[in-house]
Amino acid sequence: MGFYDDRVLPHLINVTCGMSALTPLRRRTCVGLSGEVVELGFGSGLNVGCYPEAVTRIAAIEPSDNGWRLAADRVASSTVPIDRAGLDGQRLPFDDDSFDAALTTFTMCTIPDLPAALSEVARVVKAGGTLHFLEHGSAPDEAVRRWQRRLEPIQRRVAGGCHLTRDIPGSLTDAGFTVTTVDRFYQPGTPKSFAAMNLGVATVG
Repeated sequence: MGFYDDRVLPHLINVTCGMSALTPLRRRTCVGLSGEVVELGFGSGLNVGCYPEAVTRIAAIEPSDNGWRLAADRVASSTVPIDRAGLDGQRLPFDDDSFDAALTTFTMCTIPDLPAALSEVARVVKAGGTLHFLEHGSAPDEAVRRWQRRLEPIQRRVAGGCHLTRDIPGSLTDAGFTVTTVDRFYQPGTPKSFAAMNLGVATVG
């Protein structure tokens, strides 16, 4: 990683993704999680405090050392055990069928090889387990999608490879998941090109 991606970007993500308006969405995303959960893109731990009591462990996947350091106080205060269990969502260091569920929030946009990461999630989560997701992506309106295509090259440079145009439900379906629920909406107070949200649950197998 360069200086910007390693030292600056984790702080920017902690601020922008840590807005209080997103907390209710994080809580909605975590509803129904239970047992052992692998969380891709743990970042600075912004989902800590949103996990249901039924969650017994979080295996955090986070490539950024600075992101993990920013999470230290949240991890220490968590009532759910959390350990940094891996660095790369595209190559998860776990046996097959190791987890009851998976969680991603604002992560699928930046993973370089998203199909590989989703294949890994499907491998390590037990059949019938769930992937809970809160992700921005391709907008439902063509006028907004045109702006997303224009802005994406800049967004990828300044936001750690973040894509604006990924079809999140479509990517999950292509990876063999069954999308059981998805709420698609624009987050109020954010320009629409960056605010097309997908909040839902997909089932493995």
